[in-house]
Amino acid sequence: MIFAPTAVAGVQRIAPERRGDDRGFFARTLCLKELRAHGIEFQPVQCSTSFNARRGTLRGLHFQAEPRGEDKVIRCTRGRVFDVAVDLRPGSPTFRKAATEILSPDNGLQLFIPRGCAHGFLTLADDSEIEYMMAEYYFPDLARGVRWNDPAFAIRWPEEPQVISDRDRTYPDFKG
Repeated sequence: MIFAPTAVAGVQRIAPERRGDDRGFFARTLCLKELRAHGIEFQPVQCSTSFNARRGTLRGLHFQAEPRGEDKVIRCTRGRVFDVAVDLRPGSPTFRKAATEILSPDNGLQLFIPRGCAHGFLTLADDSEIEYMMAEYYFPDLARGVRWNDPAFAIRWPEEPQVISDRDRTYPDFKG
């Protein structure tokens, strides 16, 4: 696995080291020892999948509040997505900045997103599927979000969303 920092402190881009031959390739997608060697303490306790039938579907920007904030590793297993992590940690040097990445099965990229960052994505292809590995269990009463187009974050989305939930569309302006 090849690690690279992003525009947000603590958010890491993880690329696979694919070993290929005439059958295809083999690549490691999770190795706790390698994560720790790069300063990432991550112990997944839950995995989830998000399937999105239509291009232009936007989900996010979501996070889980303390005391149950969650680290997560995100990857796209089908289709293509524009993935976003926004730093909501007031003491962070990258507070309110966004890290963005195109994730797809072709590039195999993943993002490690630490607790205190909101996460969302916009599908760039029909039938896109995203896999989440989380280091905390889901607590519905701690589910939170910020609006995808809040001017506080200045995210440059590649296209306008076509499908978005009322909840995600109507989060108030960020006060932080």
